[in-house]
Amino acid sequence: MPNRRDCLLGLAGLLTLPHALAEPAPRRHGHLIAVGGAEDRERDRLILRRFIEVSGGPQARLLLLTAASGDPAGAWAGYQSVFAELGAQRVEPIDFRTPQEANDPAAVQRILDADGIYIGGGDQRRLMSVLWESQAARALHLAFHLRGCCIGGTSAGAAALSRQMLAIGEPALRPYRDAVSLDIGLGLIASAIIDQHFNERHRLGRLLSALALRPDLLGVGIDEDTGLLIERGRAIEVLGHGAVTLIDGRQMRSNVREVDPEQPLQMLDVRLHLLPAGTRYELVDTDPETPAPPPALRQALELLVRPGPIRG
Repeated sequence: MPNRRDCLLGLAGLLTLPHALAEPAPRRHGHLIAVGGAEDRERDRLILRRFIEVSGGPQARLLLLTAASGDPAGAWAGYQSVFAELGAQRVEPIDFRTPQEANDPAAVQRILDADGIYIGGGDQRRLMSVLWESQAARALHLAFHLRGCCIGGTSAGAAALSRQMLAIGEPALRPYRDAVSLDIGLGLIASAIIDQHFNERHRLGRLLSALALRPDLLGVGIDEDTGLLIERGRAIEVLGHGAVTLIDGRQMRSNVREVDPEQPLQMLDVRLHLLPAGTRYELVDTDPETPAPPPALRQALELLVRPGPIRG
């Protein structure tokens, strides 16, 4: 595995790629959109409309990344006509099946040039097995941090946005120590663990199990046809038709290190916030018509909007 020096040298190499950032777009606040899966593609299509909007509108250069899917052609076909009907005029698929493909300079340049990148569903482990320590992953960070590219992800694509990624875990009626397995994701969201299809697949126990292992992180459960839009350093907005569940266990007391692996956990002083679609919370330059979040929620939201480091 490359050491930190090698990673930094690789990152510096990206900056010297031909045209990589030679003509930067006007400075924008980076946006992330984590979608709980099964987003509406037939009726009002609120989430995909908002993705196109924050990416720059109909002329934005958009990519659909299908690396998480076992059927990349089918994944692209499922979105191609929808984006066209919503007015997006410059949408292309991009796929990686091997780490070598994720290091291809031409593909990396396409990421660096994009205004919006949407990561489709499938298997987050498949996605990260291809992207881990790749030039494409570094390019995603550069596009987001330096150009303000909007990066969205649905289902597996949403799970992979965070640094600590929920990789394996069956729905559990109650949390227990060995219910989940965590792995490394893209790291665009630095201080949270994301779970998707949340209420539809009864995943509260699963997310609590993950937070018992990592109480320093914020748990984010996103329902189907629901998107959590994060405006870096500034605000969050809930899109679609479901809700986002935030679980803050930073003050929690737990017996996770003392019980047997399959024994139910004690978890005390856990805070839970339920944010339905249509709500927006601003942390800076607050609009007088937008209610200020209460202190406990504000502390949780500060974790979400806090930009993580550019990963080398």
